[in-house]
Amino acid sequence: MSCFRSYIVFISFFLLTFTCFGIRYFPVTDTETGGAQTEQSSDGTVLFGFSEAPEYRNGVGCSRGEIIHVAMTIDLEYLRGSIAAVHSVLRHASCPENVFFHFIAAEFDPASPRDLTRLVRSVFTSLSFKVYIFREDSVINLISSSIRVALENPLNYARNYLGDILDPLVNRVIYLDSDVILVDDIHKLWNITLQKNRVIGAPEYCHTNFTKYFTDNFWSDPVMSRVFGSRRARPCYFNTGVMVMDMVKWRKGNYRKRIENWMEVQRKKRIYELGSLPPFLLVFGGNIEPIHHRWNQHGLGGDNVKGSCRSLHSGPVSLLHWSGKGKPWVRLDEKRPCPLDHLWEPYDLYIGKGHRQISAVGSSFSIVGYANYFS
Repeated sequence: MSCFRSYIVFISFFLLTFTCFGIRYFPVTDTETGGAQTEQSSDGTVLFGFSEAPEYRNGVGCSRGEIIHVAMTIDLEYLRGSIAAVHSVLRHASCPENVFFHFIAAEFDPASPRDLTRLVRSVFTSLSFKVYIFREDSVINLISSSIRVALENPLNYARNYLGDILDPLVNRVIYLDSDVILVDDIHKLWNITLQKNRVIGAPEYCHTNFTKYFTDNFWSDPVMSRVFGSRRARPCYFNTGVMVMDMVKWRKGNYRKRIENWMEVQRKKRIYELGSLPPFLLVFGGNIEPIHHRWNQHGLGGDNVKGSCRSLHSGPVSLLHWSGKGKPWVRLDEKRPCPLDHLWEPYDLYIGKGHRQISAVGSSFSIVGYANYFS
C-alpha cells in the first residue's frame, strides 16, 4: 500500500509541475442557435456578450487531411481582439474547417480556461480548437520591468513555450497576436517554405535602426555585441506577433532555453527595455525566413507611450496588426478611433451595451478594397 501511495504522489507531482494541460473541443452537430452569447466565470466575473459567428464551411477542393495549426493567447483583457482575429481568419480562409486553433490561457486570469472554452464554443460553433493552461510561474521569475506595464504580462511570453505547450504531434504552427485581423487566406501564409534549415519565418524590417532595441550595456560588452556576427545575414527587426514556426526544429534546437538564457542576462545587466521581443531578436535576428511585409502591417496601435494614430506601410495588405499601445476596440468604444480602426470593426462580434454591431458578412470586400487602396 505504501508503494501505491508513493506512486500516486509521484504521478500527481509530475502532472502539477508540467507546463500546461488543455481542454479540447471539436464541433458538435447540435449547435446552439444565434443570438448573444454571454458567459459568467466561476468567480462571478461576467464575460463579454458576443453574437454567434456565421457558419464557415470548406469549399470545393479542400482536403480534410490538411490541418492548419494556429496558436494564439486568450485572456479577458484581449478577449474581444482574439474573437475578432479568429473571425477574420475563418472569414477569408478557403478551407476554414481545416483550421485548428490552439488557445493559450493564463492560469490565474479572471476568466478561467474552462470559462473561455465555453465562450469560444458558443461563438464559433463549428470551430475545432483546444485551450491550454499556461503556468505563469514557469516564466514570471525571468521577466524584467519594461517601458510599459502591459508588456510584463506573463502571457506575452507564452510563445516561448509553444514547444512544450502544444501537442508533440504539432510539427508546424502559425503564431498570431490577439490584436490582428486577416484580410487574406491563411493557407497562403501556412504554405510558405522555411528554407536553409530556418526555424521561424516572419516579415523583416531592415530599414529600422536595430541598435535601438538594446541598451548601451549590451553594445559596450565585447562578448554580447558579437552575438550577431556569425549570422547568415545582418540582423533586422521583426515583429513576433506573426510567425510561422517549425516546431520540430524548435524543440530539437532547445530554443526555449536559448531565449531564457538571454532573459537571465537581462535580469542581471539590463540589456534591453522592451518586453518579450528582444530575446527573440537575440536568438533569431539574421536567421529567419523573410516573409512578405503584407503579412504583418504592424504598428497600427501607435507607439508604446502615446498610442498615436498611424497609417499603413506602402504595399499590399494581407494582415493588419494593432501592435503598440492603442487597441481598436478601446478607441472605438471611447469614440476616438483612428482611421484604420474601422478596418477592424466589421470583424468585431461584441454586442455589449452601447456597442453598434457590424457584421463582416457582405462587407469584407470593402475592407479588402480599402486596404488595397494603400498598396
